[in-house]
Amino acid sequence: MSRHSDRARPGFDRAGFYDEITDRIVAELEAGRVPWVQPWGTAAAKASIGLPRNAATGRAYSGINVLILWGAVIEHGFPGQGWLTFRQALALGGHVRKGERCTTVVYADRFVPDDEKPRARASGEEAAAIPFLKRFTVFNAAQCEELPDDVTVAAPPPPPGLIEPRAEALIRATGIDFRIGGDRAFYAPGPDYVQVPPPQAYFEPINWHRTALHELCHATGHASRLGRDMTGGFGTRKYAFEELVAEMNAAFCCASLGIVPTVRHADYIGAWLEVLRDDGRAIVRAASQVSKAADWLLGFLPDADAAAGAIDAREAA
Repeated sequence: MSRHSDRARPGFDRAGFYDEITDRIVAELEAGRVPWVQPWGTAAAKASIGLPRNAATGRAYSGINVLILWGAVIEHGFPGQGWLTFRQALALGGHVRKGERCTTVVYADRFVPDDEKPRARASGEEAAAIPFLKRFTVFNAAQCEELPDDVTVAAPPPPPGLIEPRAEALIRATGIDFRIGGDRAFYAPGPDYVQVPPPQAYFEPINWHRTALHELCHATGHASRLGRDMTGGFGTRKYAFEELVAEMNAAFCCASLGIVPTVRHADYIGAWLEVLRDDGRAIVRAASQVSKAADWLLGFLPDADAAAGAIDAREAA
């Protein structure tokens, strides 16, 4: 598969696409790799730290597309996180290198059928919208030639001295009751507070921030915020799903803040695999929830680059 148009393919097999993505994630987990942190621990660590972005518009990809594009960076060793459609590369004065293979991402939206509009007007009911997915094909900027310098050159990661203060400032800005102390990290949904041990309790202090973002994700699920289903008890599939969301959120937020944490929660891989094998759409639903949680949290970035760190809720090529 080489050069493809930007137009969605007719007859898109939604269920087949979910299965394809889920099978890919399951294969990674079975091999002992956690795909949403893998870019920071392999040969592709040379890639600029951050979320995949459209190199033409600057918009961040979200949801399942983050995992798809991170996976492509790992598989092919791309040096950056910038992506373009075939036509966008041409519009920028460049072109996709001959023989390069595309990566498929998706755009989710809803539309109201023409025959539904008069029915809704006649009945006084709200028009029923139908959800749909479109496939789009994109290429990493490294697969293109003759692009402008500001597209081809990956931005350097933030200076190490700025990373931790920004993360701590973000935590304060959320307004969530955040407590430091004790010997374990957790979110208490009833009284609605997060507790994390002090940074000196961690073998690698940088992981304190990763842990804090994991627990803050749980707090975003509170009914007063994003209202996720938090009823799953330990050992249940609901619990495993929420842990999957929180762990991926930590990876998404760390990427946006330029933090490079190590992998944790390897003991959860078995539970994640059980969820993914039983529900082919679980990883897509989880990634969607992750983007909503990360978007909510990153919206509190107190400095001028808040807009650059926030994740767009909708996908666009």
